[in-house]
Amino acid sequence: MPTLTRRPLIASLVLALLLPMISACSTPEPTTALALSSLPTAAVATSAPPAAAVVPAAKPAVVSAATPTSTPLPYPTPLPQPPTPTTQAAGPGGLPFPLRSDQLQFGVAAHLYYVNRDAALGAASDVGFGWIRQQIHWRDQEGPAGNYVWGELEAIIQSVNAHNLKLMLSIVRTPSFYRADGGDGLPDDPAALGNFVAALLQRYPGQVQAIEIWNEQNLAHENGGYVSTEDAGHYVEVLKAAYTSIKAVDPSVIVVAGPPASTATNQSNTAISDLRYYRAMYSYQNGIIRNYFDVQAVHPGGSANPPDTMWPDSPSPAQGWTTEPTFYFRHVENVRKLMEEYGLADHQIWITEFGWATQNDTPGFEFGNQVSFDQQAEYIVGAMRRTHDQYPWVGNMFLWNLNFGPLKASEGQPMNEQASFSILNGDWSPRPAYYAIQQYIAGLHAPAQ
Repeated sequence: MPTLTRRPLIASLVLALLLPMISACSTPEPTTALALSSLPTAAVATSAPPAAAVVPAAKPAVVSAATPTSTPLPYPTPLPQPPTPTTQAAGPGGLPFPLRSDQLQFGVAAHLYYVNRDAALGAASDVGFGWIRQQIHWRDQEGPAGNYVWGELEAIIQSVNAHNLKLMLSIVRTPSFYRADGGDGLPDDPAALGNFVAALLQRYPGQVQAIEIWNEQNLAHENGGYVSTEDAGHYVEVLKAAYTSIKAVDPSVIVVAGPPASTATNQSNTAISDLRYYRAMYSYQNGIIRNYFDVQAVHPGGSANPPDTMWPDSPSPAQGWTTEPTFYFRHVENVRKLMEEYGLADHQIWITEFGWATQNDTPGFEFGNQVSFDQQAEYIVGAMRRTHDQYPWVGNMFLWNLNFGPLKASEGQPMNEQASFSILNGDWSPRPAYYAIQQYIAGLHAPAQ
């Protein structure tokens, strides 16, 4: 986290006679927000489609004259003690609560808008993944209020189902008319998102198996340019509305609580540390969140650190990005301890983004230049093996990512950091990780000798 400095008070104490004439003041130096090195979201720029189509826009830069300036957040400050709320005995529709996976499953984040979907989904199936995670921009699917335009999303849902893969949609980016500031952070009225997810599931019954409510909501740029601990309470209200609407349409759909980005930064215009944000979520209204989600999504770190290393007990030998637990895959263990502290052990964790960058030219992702394609394969499979063998509380893992290599190459950016996480090269040829994952999953499913 940033180091905050303040100039000492300047006052003369030499002559008591002059004291009334002197005004002592203290001027804080501006703080500098740390750059985050968390895994990226799935939002990317896409080429211009036909005019009638709906295309997710690129991840926007936050530009607003009203955006607050950086405000250092007090940290640490006391947060409420873990509550002891009551969990509902059974879930909606008489199904078990919370819903969970019987065994560890594997999925992959893909970009399926205006690409060769058959090639991408065929590759996912070939590797052995059973799930696809597709991020969608709500603002591109609704407008004006109550008018839903499904566009390319309809073809995506149909294609995933045609390949016999399960689908998790990750919903982000509110339409501007649902926020007083015209931004795209969480909606002012939680019911607006509830209405959208209900319409989505009514249009595609039985075709969406899980919905992730937001992505890395502890980051300012995912929340309209500003974030505070109090925003966690509003997030819980949004989650409650979405859960209630989803279960009213289809109780079997798994509701995934959004994953705060792994970071130790506490700056209002940058981020709230993930553990602090989790605590605020879990303590809001005496822990009411427990009755409004099935599984908790987590985005553990990775940087250039092998999956079995961890700060400070077994630090990574990598250069940089090593001296804070949030840089490590094993940070998921810290999140799990926190869930248990708050009495949420009956809810599984789903790791909805994990992966290792390789050589790239994107500032902030230089750690990837230390990771070869062979190491990427080793680290990914190592994380899968560790989770399978040591984390019985994880029900699903989604690799970041499948096909951003070909996607970014087609846009003239083959060295972009998103491409560096991919398991496919720019020409769609498999990287070593593709074959390593394929072999590992096949081994898990092989009959015992």
